Amino acid sequence: MSISRRLILGTALGLALTAALSGCAKSGSDAQTVVVSFSDLSQPFFVAMRADLEDEAKKLGVKVQVLDGQNNSSKQVADVQAAEVQGVGAVILAPTDSKALASTTDELIQQGIVVATVDRHIEGGKQTVPHFGADNVAGGRLMGDWVVKTFPKGARVVVITNDPGSSTSIERVQGVHEALAAGGPAFKILTEQTAYSKRDQALTVTQNILTSMGGDHPDAILCLNDDMAMGALEAVRGAGLSPQQVRVLGFDAIPEALAKVRDGEMAATVEQNPGKQIRLALDSVVAALRDHKPLTSHAIEPVLITKDNLNQAARISEVR
Repeated sequence: MSISRRLILGTALGLALTAALSGCAKSGSDAQTVVVSFSDLSQPFFVAMRADLEDEAKKLGVKVQVLDGQNNSSKQVADVQAAEVQGVGAVILAPTDSKALASTTDELIQQGIVVATVDRHIEGGKQTVPHFGADNVAGGRLMGDWVVKTFPKGARVVVITNDPGSSTSIERVQGVHEALAAGGPAFKILTEQTAYSKRDQALTVTQNILTSMGGDHPDAILCLNDDMAMGALEAVRGAGLSPQQVRVLGFDAIPEALAKVRDGEMAATVEQNPGKQIRLALDSVVAALRDHKPLTSHAIEPVLITKDNLNQAARISEVR
């Protein structure tokens, strides 16, 4: 084959490849694939959500590709941008930071990709992203209301927040503040510190707080996820304090926390039903892909789970 003929053939192949790639998002083999990017799959909450996602995907007969953002917004952005290049049909996000992915979701929507969020929503984008998740302000308010009802004369409270910048952290804190403020000046937040949704960090944070208070202690520690509540409980026990002296509350209603509530070690946890969130999101996204149905947000009302209503917890059957 002559050099000129090889050049012509190579150019033609290159153009064909370019055309194929450019049309991938609409007609490629991945056009019905749903990419799901979780903020951090080391968290029990998202591990459970992934299990429900994969179960629902089997029922729907749809291909899902699961990505772990590893609590790193830059990685999550890069992962989602790579998915866009692959020509996937839809992306479901649980963003690490509510604002960091706004421009990325704008771009996805402009490219005709179906986008939705679970647990945490997107803020600051030009395009509105439908959201499937619990009312986190209401969830935080439930925690604060419990404190006001349990300590009618007032209480000193520690708040352990989850991932900074996430809508879940911002909104749950807002709800806690609103409820305690409504209770009056006798309800005081002594300190508000993040443990980045991690059990070990919550253990350290709580130990430091209790040490700094000397022989004194807070009445309640409100942890904005259950994994952190487990760390806080360990710190309370290590300080020689009982669950009645320092009431610990969590958020997520994971089986481990439900067992602690049942046994009286933990006061309460907030149920936000992660399985329902992800199943609704996937069902709606697939309907948008297959039947071109409009995608609309769906809010889930949280429930405060105590010893008295354990049967309302979605994962109560998993408690050992």
